[in-house]
Amino acid sequence: MGVSAEGVAIADPMASAWASVRAHLRRAVGARTFDGWLKQLALGECDPVAGSVRLVAPSDFMANWVNTHFIDHLRQAWRATLPQIADVAIVAGAAATIVEEAPFAADPIVEAPVEAAPAVVEAVAGRSSQFEPRYSFDSFVVGKANEVAYNAAKTLAEGGPLAFNPLFLHGGTGLGKTHLMHAIGQEYLARHANARVLYMSAEKFMFEFVSAMRAKDTFSFKQRLRSADVLMIDDVQFIAGKESTQEEFFHTMNELISAGRRLVISADRSPQNLEGIESRILSRLSWGLVADVNPADFELRLNILTRKLEAMPNANVPHDVVMFLAKRISANVRELEGALNRVVAYANLSGKAVDVDFTQEVLADILRANQRRVTIDEIQRRVCDHYRIRQAEMSSARRAREVARPRQVAMYLAKQLTPRSLPEIGRRFGGRDHTTVIHAVRQIEKLRQTDAELDADVRLLIRQLEG
Repeated sequence: MGVSAEGVAIADPMASAWASVRAHLRRAVGARTFDGWLKQLALGECDPVAGSVRLVAPSDFMANWVNTHFIDHLRQAWRATLPQIADVAIVAGAAATIVEEAPFAADPIVEAPVEAAPAVVEAVAGRSSQFEPRYSFDSFVVGKANEVAYNAAKTLAEGGPLAFNPLFLHGGTGLGKTHLMHAIGQEYLARHANARVLYMSAEKFMFEFVSAMRAKDTFSFKQRLRSADVLMIDDVQFIAGKESTQEEFFHTMNELISAGRRLVISADRSPQNLEGIESRILSRLSWGLVADVNPADFELRLNILTRKLEAMPNANVPHDVVMFLAKRISANVRELEGALNRVVAYANLSGKAVDVDFTQEVLADILRANQRRVTIDEIQRRVCDHYRIRQAEMSSARRAREVARPRQVAMYLAKQLTPRSLPEIGRRFGGRDHTTVIHAVRQIEKLRQTDAELDADVRLLIRQLEG
């Protein structure tokens, strides 16, 4: 029996494969659908030689529903993970023996009823914490890309005096934001046993608020959230454009901050780049500490794989394979760990030794997807985050230096890092003429020779964009 990097036992290679299938399904059907209908499936009897797998649903109704609506998704997910699996069947709980399940590598969301929207994690005095134990500060691998966010989360969780509130975490999918939020919840409860800690997705916040309005019982909803000692809202970008939800969210923030309670918010981008969110909310979010969780650099990816392998004593993965994975899979930490799980599972199932050729064969689809293709949109987002301006300024007519210089840097990077033509680059920057792009490229080239700070900015952006 192996152990995951987070300290969770992996019963057998099929359990590791099932973890990869679950991650694949969640991406394919979306988090909400997955949580409602597929998350409660368990791995049942399986025969890799015969190519068959039985998945266990908790009821006849759910088994029939999944068979009707999701069987094709399940078959595709299994084929993508273990091509020899051709027969996938869904049975009700009493019809199969459930085996121990591998850890699920996607964003941790606590088990919810089938009908529920994305989950809420709530821990109060007298109740056991429902935060994911494997998402702790101890299991979080720290590097330059995430050390500010980690230190801020640790400081907030310790419960002492705070120089900031709220804490705003932002970064792409699979980089560790939700891990840090669950770690905060666990650490705070460990230090303050009688505390009330509440974690929910922004979508769940909206769902519960609308339900409370329809039931004419918003008082209970407000009381529950505003009485929390620590309130954490994940993926706040999903309330964009929802006026009544934003109104309640704003007042909830004000109440908590005024009362000295702790607030943690996460999003996929910085406050300055959140579209469809009221300016007063953005002002409040920026008032505290804004900490970005950047994509892991090579050194951090290497450390993550090393830590994970330390918790898998039976896995024989040579150092050159670890180096290969760290170099080639740079999209996010979740995908990196999933790739290692797949390599180990395939080796155990096939009896083959792990080497670079074997790894390339097993991960062919993932490696193709990770071939670095920098886009103009990605360049614009990265430059705007670095210079802390709104992405809309990339296309605006403003010529103020604090906007024009970052725009020129972005044009320069688009010319250097993408195969796009000068006219196409100009179109992506508000319909500008190709001569404007030429001027920007020449200007940045000239400034890099005389302005050490600008040159350092460009070098940093290139490293980040190229992973």
